[in-house]
Amino acid sequence: MHVAIIQHIECEGPGPLLDGLLRERGCTVSVARMDLGDPVPAECDAMIVLGGPMNVYEEERYPYLADLDRAIRTFVEGGGHYLGFCLGGQLLAKALGAPVTRNAVPEIGLFPVTLTREGRHDPLFHEVPRTIPTIEWHFDTFALPPGGRLLATSRHCRHQAFRFGNALGLQFHPEVTMAMLEEWVEVYAADLRRADLPAGTVLQYAGGWSEECEHLSRRIIGNFLNGL
Repeated sequence: MHVAIIQHIECEGPGPLLDGLLRERGCTVSVARMDLGDPVPAECDAMIVLGGPMNVYEEERYPYLADLDRAIRTFVEGGGHYLGFCLGGQLLAKALGAPVTRNAVPEIGLFPVTLTREGRHDPLFHEVPRTIPTIEWHFDTFALPPGGRLLATSRHCRHQAFRFGNALGLQFHPEVTMAMLEEWVEVYAADLRRADLPAGTVLQYAGGWSEECEHLSRRIIGNFLNGL
């Protein structure tokens, strides 16, 4: 099973949790670094698209986004298995014709996400509680594309997860570990200032839920891999 990972920036890589799960399943993995000029993978059994600080419409600043948009649309409409985190979820929504806009408030740190009725019966959330703690880091949000089914929501962001065929778009970050979050508060310090959030508060709160978050992340990502 070949899994292609799309990475947009150095600090938002697959991380040890996702990498470990893929290795446990015996997947072959290729990482395409969009920021380094790698081409979008032409063939794969599954595509996992990670997060990044750019907006999905910044195609003049990041020209690869136009090619990636077309590649995602073709892959997903052809029945490909897709999993997108944060920016990856927004890119999926845009490729399927849904707008991506500014969320009412930024979500940075740990937030509860609640499964919808459809989400509670979706294979991605098999044996996952109705409300779960998740790591978030976003200012934008995606609308639900035509034919998409809403799987999860939250108080401050209505669209947290959706399914379109074999494709899944998440607004939250199940791949993020505490070590990754500690790096993010340094790399994205400007985001914290914009949101008026102290880095220590973000890390302390998230740290209290780190074991449960990792357990749930392994379950959610594992469920996706079970469907390949």
